[in-house]
Amino acid sequence: MLNRRHLLAGLTGTALAPLMAGIAKAATPAELLRIAEVHVSDFPTVKAMQWMDKELGAATSGEVGFRVYHSGQLGREKDTIQLARIGALACTRVHSSALNNAVPATRIMSLPYVFDSTEHMRRVFDGPVGEEILAACREIGLVGLAIYDSGSRNFYNTRHPIEMPEDLHGLKLRVPQSDIFIETVAGLGANPTPLSYGEVFSSLQTHLIDGAENNWPSFQTSQQYKIANYWSETEHSFAPDMLLMSEKVANELGADVSGVIFDAAKRSVPVMRTHWDAAVDRSRSIVTEAGVKINAVDKPAFRKAAEPLLEQYLKDPEIRRLYDAVRAQA
Repeated sequence: MLNRRHLLAGLTGTALAPLMAGIAKAATPAELLRIAEVHVSDFPTVKAMQWMDKELGAATSGEVGFRVYHSGQLGREKDTIQLARIGALACTRVHSSALNNAVPATRIMSLPYVFDSTEHMRRVFDGPVGEEILAACREIGLVGLAIYDSGSRNFYNTRHPIEMPEDLHGLKLRVPQSDIFIETVAGLGANPTPLSYGEVFSSLQTHLIDGAENNWPSFQTSQQYKIANYWSETEHSFAPDMLLMSEKVANELGADVSGVIFDAAKRSVPVMRTHWDAAVDRSRSIVTEAGVKINAVDKPAFRKAAEPLLEQYLKDPEIRRLYDAVRAQA
């Protein structure tokens, strides 16, 4: 059994110390290990974290748990990455694109038309490539716990169907704050506008942007489908989500506690995927019934338009090595 006094002592003196004032009265250890998430309370990644909380409680006789702060309560993804790096936050779930600049190995995840399907993406991230990318997060003081699905990313907008790359010309589209996504959308002919996920709905409302690109559950749960009525299935990226832990907090908790967390995180992946697959079906049904116009695209034309950007990144020997490993499992 883990020693409660040791657990609490390990957390004092860190950036988590401000939390101790609230713990002194009647709080539980679950409040010590905070997880940040920008998605809503019933999103698949949130459900996976809640499952982890129960597993941790069972494995440690209730001494360790998570408190999940969903819906962006603790800030945007880039904010929560910094909080985790300094130990002010135990864990955070972010889209992999948020790490592209700081962790070069994650760039292979975001490049266009690297993955052929969800099944292909899952095979890759369940194997050595996934382990290597998770391990690379230690370069910036984070422990990669798990790689979660984030589905295929597709374009949607308020103006017209997109069938060919030329149909993107003149459209102002939101992209994640990642160089690769900015370059991808620009290379396909649209005008990329970097914005945080939480700013997209209001930006569509005020016509700051004409559209964006994302997966089915994000499009639906954010209510963006009520404004953007055209969805085009480009499937230009399968960039996943990543669950990260503060290396500083992991070290202070000790090998026993951290080991339990690492194990629970790994086992949460199939749990998340089950929820994810159900969410995709549900979101697509809701969006279709709402009258959003869904169309296929000329995917070979999009692949060809994305080739110059892909070739530019493949000049990096490490990106090329990872790319070859990914394509070997196609």
